Parts: sequence; C-alpha cells; structure tokens
Amino acid sequence: MSVCSTLDPCRCPLCGQDNRCAMAAQAPTNAQAACWCTREQFSAALLQQIPDAAKGKACICQGCVQKTARTT
Repeated sequence: MSVCSTLDPCRCPLCGQDNRCAMAAQAPTNAQAACWCTREQFSAALLQQIPDAAKGKACICQGCVQKTARTT
C-alpha cells in the first residue's frame, strides 16, 4: 500500500503521471529504497517548472525528464 496523500508524491507535479518514485511509495516504517531519480540529472529549467506547493514533495517522472533532455 502506498503512502501517497492529497499532494500525491507518487505523481509527477508537471504531467500528473505516475513518477515511479521508489522512495515515495515506501511506507514510513520501511527502509527507503534507492530510486531511479537518484541517478538522474535534472536541469535547472526543468526544476523551475515545478509548482511551489510540490517542490521537495513530489518527483518529476522519467517521461518529463527525457522530454526536457530532448528539447534542450
């Protein structure tokens, strides 16, 4: 079972799709697993697109990261 709440840390704050964040999907009592996002480079331009309410609370999905990488 996921611990996702109203501001859903399991959803990309840019497109709303599942961000597949292993850390957000972990129950608080479990050891946090490493996630794909820990091995990814996020551009400053991409990070600036995150709404203030979601900053530090929800990961960007791989699709948005890859889309930005192709356009920059």
